[in-house]
Amino acid sequence: MFPKPAPEIHAAVNLFAAGDLAVILRERGWLRDQTEVGAIWLAEAAALLGPRAENREELAHLLGLVFEYDARAVLASRECQEVLAREGARQVLRALAAEILNGGPVDSNRLKEIVAGIKSRLPYSSREIFHPLRVALTGRVGGGELDRVVLLIDRAAQAEGLAPLKSVRTRILEFYAALD
Repeated sequence: MFPKPAPEIHAAVNLFAAGDLAVILRERGWLRDQTEVGAIWLAEAAALLGPRAENREELAHLLGLVFEYDARAVLASRECQEVLAREGARQVLRALAAEILNGGPVDSNRLKEIVAGIKSRLPYSSREIFHPLRVALTGRVGGGELDRVVLLIDRAAQAEGLAPLKSVRTRILEFYAALD
């Protein structure tokens, strides 16, 4: 008898290119000018968010999380309140704020450092860390697609040609101001 073949692992299909994102951003007023830095950001955003969106509306929603943030609205959301009411969530948020405020812009490496720093100080699992992190920085409860949103925020805040938006640092400050 032959061994059972291993299940195939399929890479997520990306239905979207940078040009598709540019159209969405223009429609919503988030793309002001086509610049080289903006084009690089669009390509990165397409690579990170495209495989997480099944259609244009889902992609537009994820992009909206990069460009729009209102801490008071986040805290008014019942599902976000449920995450924040969990044991340890407030400790995680304090550690998250300290890590963000003591470092530079958040990219993939910086996010790994932030999570590692929190894990070294607190006895919580990745899940218990990422749920409050996602709520505080994206304003939503969700999965890995929100981590990709977080990775795009500071790059978008620095990219010429894109509409002004709140950086990760500004978001955590606004979140804490609204929390009190």
